Amino acid sequence: MALNIKYLGLTDYKTCWLAMKAHIENNPKSDEIWVTEHNPIYTTGLNKKDLKLPNSSIPHIFVDRGGKITFHGPGQIIFYFLINLNKNKLSIRRLVSGIENCIVMYLKNKKIIGKLKKNAPGIYVDEKKIASIGLRLKKGYTYHGLSLNVNMNLDPFLDIDPCGYKGLKMSQLEDYLPKISQSEVEKEVLEQFKFFFRSLNEK
Repeated sequence: MALNIKYLGLTDYKTCWLAMKAHIENNPKSDEIWVTEHNPIYTTGLNKKDLKLPNSSIPHIFVDRGGKITFHGPGQIIFYFLINLNKNKLSIRRLVSGIENCIVMYLKNKKIIGKLKKNAPGIYVDEKKIASIGLRLKKGYTYHGLSLNVNMNLDPFLDIDPCGYKGLKMSQLEDYLPKISQSEVEKEVLEQFKFFFRSLNEK
């Protein structure tokens, strides 16, 4: 499958979210990955059970992705997947698994052991969460995606139960690779995603 990669830079969350929804409504011909960072914001997905809202001046918004509450801010790279599942004969489960495994492989290449947890989507290093995933499926297309913590302020996570898990600690690449640059991370992670999507065509 051919992929269009769009680098959006630092964006407002709601503006980007609405742009994704509009993109899907137009029945796009191409599959795309949007790469961005967001200004500081808490977002809560469709699962609001036992929601603990933050006591913070940071904005909070309810959105239509899967999952519970999380935090986005500069220094966290977000990859949004606008993918036509039907055209690619791809299940949502296979897509999520593929995305997660791409991050695990990226970490392995950096000599970092990333792990997956049953019934707890995302990628973990030393029992701390380094990447979170939440997608939405509509009209056969996916949107929303994966956030990877690189060199951000993690303190806002302390005011919530990240992804709904009380006591869950967060980590970031800077903890393990102090000199890593965001542009390097983007490039190498995207190579993993491209390899995954290319492999779909070979089956």
